Amino acid sequence: MIPITVLTVSFNAESTISRTIESVINQTYSDIEYIVLDGASKDNTADIARSYVEGFNSRPGRSMRVISEPDKGMYDALNKGARLANGVIVGQINADDWYEPDAVQTMAELYEREHYALAWGSLNVITGAGNFIKHARRGLLWTTSHWCHPAAFASRETLLEYPYPLTNSHDDFDFATHVYLDGKKIIPLDKVISNFTFGGMSTQKSLREAKKRVDEIYGIYKKYGMSKLYYLHRLIFEAVKYILT
Repeated sequence: MIPITVLTVSFNAESTISRTIESVINQTYSDIEYIVLDGASKDNTADIARSYVEGFNSRPGRSMRVISEPDKGMYDALNKGARLANGVIVGQINADDWYEPDAVQTMAELYEREHYALAWGSLNVITGAGNFIKHARRGLLWTTSHWCHPAAFASRETLLEYPYPLTNSHDDFDFATHVYLDGKKIIPLDKVISNFTFGGMSTQKSLREAKKRVDEIYGIYKKYGMSKLYYLHRLIFEAVKYILT
């Protein structure tokens, strides 16, 4: 059984942090180091997280710690978490999302078979209009369409070699693109790993935000010398998302 680290980044998430933590507590896999990286929340998030530490640590193979201090945003905190992690692979679940009970076991067993640099599962996406599954795929072209960060696990070695660049809210896709283009082993697994609440930074419905996402994500493609046609792809993707949501 390989040691796994799970990271949760939080900020003012007192209404959702318990659900996230309990989804880690209830994992079927036992060898889990859990690090909550709170950005000095102004509400009770850090205190709620700390209330779980003793119980989490009382379980065989489990350890949990809560770090609450200012940071430069989610990806700065995740970079910090990767440096602190002791696990062979690292999962990242944010404070408004939660794992399926066998998420860690599934991704650990996949690593034992494949020794991936980066892998991700499918997402159950919760919206005001109902739920749908975002299937983990890679497709013929490398795009954001099937990338699922809340269901992603990476080797600690990969996270340290390719830290998030702290450029914008799509640093996760920048990271994944860099890993992909460097030819590292990437595996999408079409099994629901995580539950994602629709409505965060990447899902805001406004033409200004949609245009910003197009520019930021195309900026990643451009940064890595990819085709200008990716701009058109992203424009169409955002247009469809805007209409359907």
